[in-house]
Amino acid sequence: MKVIVDKEQNSGSHAGRSVGNVWLRPSRGNKSGEPPLTRARIIQAAVALLDEEGMERLTMRRLAEKLQVGATTLYWHVATKDDVIDLAVDAIFGEAPVPTGHTASPRDDIAALINDWRQAMLRHPWAATVPSRQRPLIGPNFLTWMEFLQSALLRAGLAENRLNPATWALYNHVMGATATQSSLQLSPEETRIGQEYLESQRDCYPTVAAHNYIADTDWDHSFAVGLEFLLDGMATHVDS
Repeated sequence: MKVIVDKEQNSGSHAGRSVGNVWLRPSRGNKSGEPPLTRARIIQAAVALLDEEGMERLTMRRLAEKLQVGATTLYWHVATKDDVIDLAVDAIFGEAPVPTGHTASPRDDIAALINDWRQAMLRHPWAATVPSRQRPLIGPNFLTWMEFLQSALLRAGLAENRLNPATWALYNHVMGATATQSSLQLSPEETRIGQEYLESQRDCYPTVAAHNYIADTDWDHSFAVGLEFLLDGMATHVDS
């Protein structure tokens, strides 16, 4: 167990693994005489494990067990758990193909992509709760989505110096909304008690108490309206 922990924490000691991002390192073949293990198999098993048991249960040892290989074999292909997460997240973006071309309406293209993105995250709730990374996502599937999104934003007339802020606003809307929806699962009893508490504090929080802050779980409506707010705001900053 000690050896595995050390390998996860000291990935820089692996020969040829000094580059931090898994996408910037070449994939490695199997060691001679070992059973075949491919990056695709690792990704498939990682996504399944994360879907079944969540981020807390993902360890290199647990993944090796699911793949029915030794931990050393797994480390030959991926240096750290962060590698596994990066690969698994990118695989999610590959589940829904990005359109090969734009329509006549950039706004419709953006809205469709953002809604597909949200659905992908909701199918894999752990993905929306991945902490902010210390390096950007640059997997091929994610970059394909990002290329479609940013080119649509520019086609809509957004100034280039506003492109990245707009991208991050949309990114944060998807990830924040889906993380909240996935994690905030109140029982009817908890909802009732929470609303009763707000009612008892109405003198202090009259607006919050009057607008079903706790009881409103129409996630689809909230997401759609929030997206409209963002797109309407961006439309006021297009190049004339």
